[in-house]
Amino acid sequence: MKEKTSIVICAYNEEPTIEDVVSKCREYNPESELIVVDDGSQDKTEEILRSLNKKMDFRYIRLDENQGKSNAMVLGVQKAERDIILFFDADVSGIKKEHFDQLLSPLGDEADMVLGSPSETLIDYRVNPFKSLTGERAMYKKDLEPILVNIQDIRFGVETYINLYFQAHGKKIKYTLLDGLTHPTKYDKTSADKATREFINEGKEIAVTLLKNYDLITQRISNSFGEQGDSIKDSLKKLQKDLNEKIQVLLRNNG
Repeated sequence: MKEKTSIVICAYNEEPTIEDVVSKCREYNPESELIVVDDGSQDKTEEILRSLNKKMDFRYIRLDENQGKSNAMVLGVQKAERDIILFFDADVSGIKKEHFDQLLSPLGDEADMVLGSPSETLIDYRVNPFKSLTGERAMYKKDLEPILVNIQDIRFGVETYINLYFQAHGKKIKYTLLDGLTHPTKYDKTSADKATREFINEGKEIAVTLLKNYDLITQRISNSFGEQGDSIKDSLKKLQKDLNEKIQVLLRNNG
C-alpha cells in the first residue's frame, strides 16, 4: 500500500515542527513518494526544508507568496505520481509509524477516504464536532481529480468541501483515532488576538463553502433517507429558493 502512496505535506510558517514532520514521514514510509509544498512561508520553514532536502529524498515545492491551504493541497495532488494521496499536517507532533497504517490499511474494502483525528487535542475525540475537518486523511487520487478545480481557491473550506463531495457521492468514510498525535490550537502558535482573527476567517471560509455547495448537502441528505430521499431533497430545494427570495426582498427594502 505504501509504495502506491504519495504523502503531501502543506506548510506555512511551521518552523518549530516542519523538520520533525517531514523526517518522520520519510523515515516511516521510505517506499512512498513525499511531496512538501511550502506555501510562501516567511519564517525559517524554507531554510529548514532546503537544508533537509540536501540529505533526504522528497520533492520540495516553494511558492513565492501565500496562496492558501487549498491551493497548496491541489498543487501537491497535481504533482503526485502515485494512486493514493495521504495528507499530513505540518504542525503536528507525536507521529508514530502505526498512524500511517491506520490511515492507509482501510482504503479499498472498508473506505474510500480515511480521516485520522489526533488524540491530543483541546476537545475529546468522542465529542469533537470538528473531527471531520482533520488534516490527516487518505484517499484515492482518482476520487480527488474531478474536484481539484472546485477546491483550489476555497482555502480553509477545503476539508469541508471534500467531505461533502464524498458523502454526496455515496463514498465510504472511516474515522480513526491517531493515538499520541498532538495538534496545537492557534492559541498555542500565535497571539490571542491573531488566533481569534484566524479562527473567524476560517469560520467564514467554511461557511461560504457550505452555502455555495448546498446541492452537495441536499444530495447527502437524499442518500441518507433512501427512497424518501428524493422528496426530502426537493423540499429542501424549495425551502432554499423561498429563503433566497425573502433575503433578496429584505436586501431591497433595506437598500
